[in-house]
Amino acid sequence: MSCRYKSFAHRQCEFFPCHEGADPDRFSCLFCFCPLYLIPDCGGDFTRMTDGNKDCSRCLFPHDPDNYDRVIQTLQKKVFKPFDKK
Repeated sequence: MSCRYKSFAHRQCEFFPCHEGADPDRFSCLFCFCPLYLIPDCGGDFTRMTDGNKDCSRCLFPHDPDNYDRVIQTLQKKVFKPFDKK
């Protein structure tokens, strides 16, 4: 089975790649807006700004095609599991 659904590169985007220093050949736009942003311990490489918000400009975690499964697992564990009624 193909795993092409785990990565997408929007090379026509005027911001591609949107992170400075990112390898365009290994950059996935699938999670253009990071679904882990609101999770405090998301696993990515971020810093906190003085106002408390995350600065994710150096983080490539959700943009690495090899991390697709880890992003989904983190969402399942940190976001969806707390709402599990089982």
